[in-house]
Amino acid sequence: MTPPQYPIDQGIAIPAQGTWPASVHLFKEPAAAALRAAEATGRPLLVRGLPGVGKSETARAAAAFALRPFLPVVIDGRTEPEDLKWRVDAVKRLSDAQGQRAKAELAYVRPGVLWYAYDWNGAHAQARRAGLKAGDAVAPADWDAATQRSVVLLDEIDKADPDLPNALLEVLANTGFMPPFAGARPVACSEATRPLVVITTNEERELPAAFLRRCLVLTLELPKEREALKAELLRLALQHAPRWSKPPGAGDAPLIDEPQITSAADLFLDVRAEAQRKGDYLPSTSEFLDLVRALASLYPGDAKAQGEQLGALLPLVTKSLQPGSA
Repeated sequence: MTPPQYPIDQGIAIPAQGTWPASVHLFKEPAAAALRAAEATGRPLLVRGLPGVGKSETARAAAAFALRPFLPVVIDGRTEPEDLKWRVDAVKRLSDAQGQRAKAELAYVRPGVLWYAYDWNGAHAQARRAGLKAGDAVAPADWDAATQRSVVLLDEIDKADPDLPNALLEVLANTGFMPPFAGARPVACSEATRPLVVITTNEERELPAAFLRRCLVLTLELPKEREALKAELLRLALQHAPRWSKPPGAGDAPLIDEPQITSAADLFLDVRAEAQRKGDYLPSTSEFLDLVRALASLYPGDAKAQGEQLGALLPLVTKSLQPGSA
């Protein structure tokens, strides 16, 4: 299957899904090339970078543009390797056993994100066997599970126990696994249905060398030169602004004009530069967009009020995130 030709610097509308809000994403050439290379080689794509640079949205936008199911899981310190493949409902199993209603093992097995990714139809069949609803693995109406691919996001893998990345090596390399339950069938995919796997890391913990060797690696960074970063922040804010809902009575006027966004960017970059000098947490694009959205939503179309309140709102998205700040 030929990888999609992701458009460069064109807004990709990303629909809301579960707790993931609607958004807009713009692909840069390195990210588009990395996604295509990952599909061509069958390797997972490890996306590195600071919070707020668009790592997770790279996967979401890839799914949205290609009209593929988006299968996300956010990793934390309690995530076990098996959780990505299946989970056993031990509570229901114990309750049924105590009530002498015990069923076969597979009746208590919930398919995980990799089960859906490698065997979409089989995972849905297993979910029904376990008495589950379809879940939040949303697919387009004309989705053909026999010939098309999904997009998997394993978000923030650096927060996992160090054993998890190594435990994924065989599963990701083999694009499948064997559930250890009586009556279970192998979970696997064909070349045509192999998912695009995107893994993100904030690099809070070093990943094993063996794991890195199995991945293609994309590093996302904000521009280092102030004016280039300012231009990027302004571009992102203007790109996101149309999706911010207007309050009643706001009319057709923009909620916030470019001069106000530019002023916000200047003050935001001053705070960021000071944080960098002190070695504090660096506020990133997500915090800047929160600042602009707050100004637009709280004082829609009122440039005077937005200018007056900018200084009061700025610490809420910057200093409050810095350790030890008052």
